[in-house]
Amino acid sequence: MPENAELIKLYSARILALASEIPHNGRLEAPQASVKRRAPLCGSTVTVDLDLQDGRVTRFAQDVKACALGQASAALLGQVVLGRSLAQLTQARDQLRAMLRDDGPVPDAPFDGFEVLTPAREYRNRHASILLALEATTDACAQLAGENTG
Repeated sequence: MPENAELIKLYSARILALASEIPHNGRLEAPQASVKRRAPLCGSTVTVDLDLQDGRVTRFAQDVKACALGQASAALLGQVVLGRSLAQLTQARDQLRAMLRDDGPVPDAPFDGFEVLTPAREYRNRHASILLALEATTDACAQLAGENTG
């Protein structure tokens, strides 16, 4: 029974609400960069299209085919991605990864909404799906900037 209670906590009403309302859902016409990322373990995919101007995201769309946690993560990103730089997105990705894998703190504002995903720390098999949207976004920005963000 405790395992079921943990799963219920993991898929909270807030996470399910986020998953059902993903901002910038879909694809852009003629984006400057497009990146598709896949989580091999679960098969979740996220395709990100974006444009940069002066080093900041000016247009953004995401096609999300993921579990509720991956969808919630994409929704949180979609709420704050416009106007962000590669450095900000890379920091958010790294902080989210540390929050999940190393019990690190919640990412800095404006990415602090990812706090809702802290119960997923215990479910390592879900981490890749949660990270997909941020990874695809940093990859797309890095393509345009000519950098390797690792």
